[in-house]
Amino acid sequence: MNAEPVIPAQAGTENAPGPGLRGADAGRVARVAVVTGASAGIGRAIACEFARHGWRVALLARGADGLEGARRDVQRLGGEPLVLPTDVADEKQVEAAAARVEAAWGPIDAWVNDAMATIFAPALEIAPADFRRATEVTYLGAVWGTLAALRRMQPRDRGAIVQVGSALAYRSIPLQAPYCGAKAALRGFTDSIRCELAHARSRVHVTMVQLSAFNTPQFEWGRTTLNRKPRPMGKIFQPEIAARAVYWAATHRRREVWVGWPAVQAILGTRLAPGLLDRMLGRTAVDGQHTDEPLPPGRRDNLWQPVAGDHGAHGRFDRQAHRFSWQAWATTHRGAALGALALGGLLAARWLRRP
Repeated sequence: MNAEPVIPAQAGTENAPGPGLRGADAGRVARVAVVTGASAGIGRAIACEFARHGWRVALLARGADGLEGARRDVQRLGGEPLVLPTDVADEKQVEAAAARVEAAWGPIDAWVNDAMATIFAPALEIAPADFRRATEVTYLGAVWGTLAALRRMQPRDRGAIVQVGSALAYRSIPLQAPYCGAKAALRGFTDSIRCELAHARSRVHVTMVQLSAFNTPQFEWGRTTLNRKPRPMGKIFQPEIAARAVYWAATHRRREVWVGWPAVQAILGTRLAPGLLDRMLGRTAVDGQHTDEPLPPGRRDNLWQPVAGDHGAHGRFDRQAHRFSWQAWATTHRGAALGALALGGLLAARWLRRP
């Protein structure tokens, strides 16, 4: 059986129904979500997923072009957007954005920390300032978002915070030391927050979604010292799979959600044979993170400044990326998955008993 939703439809607030609420839903009040990193990639897909369900979606990111594209997407899909240009590395900007959301729409129901920055380079080749910047965006950006949400949710004793994590929070790889370190730190921070909420007997729910490799624009604009184009390592999935999992995590009480079989393999493999994985990834994961294509002349990265243009949710790997994950479906449909397994076992047993 799936877990019970953590966020009921809110009634009696000052929010007006969003344009996505139709038919039987027209009388209820639109729920409010905040999505960081909403201008592109998985954050963009997450914003669209909330919009499909009729939510009001506050869009936090730096890039004006991408934010405008996200605004159009949310409106087109039946949600109501609020564009808030924000650098999540600055705690004052994050707090100001949270205040503006609640001033406009009332209580925040779900806060999704997705903003990230990565650097494809050996650790010794990363400038200290760049290392700090990637950490401040990916780790501290989620910390500031979590604290801004908690300041509002905890007194009300309701709400959900979703940390968009990665299998790399458990299993680090070469060439992405700042990102791996930030995601591992975020996992530790999140566990600490969970303990504090448990002590307070709070009903605010904090969950973490650990992702596999996805087809996003980060491989076009992540800073790199390599002379080849970066690419996702291993099996690649489309961002909409992650977005559906994040939305599910925001509306159900599951402590952690793993998305994609490669994430399951990496997390469990690290628990069982970490030293073996160190050696295996040392042999394969450097070449596995770049193609044979040279970097284009004049390539820009987004570490310190957003890259101009609306880059959408997808990267350049549409042909290789999978649009469905049986593992992700099964983890969010446990009842149906267990039923299918039981039925399969019953049919197999009957077949084996045939004369």
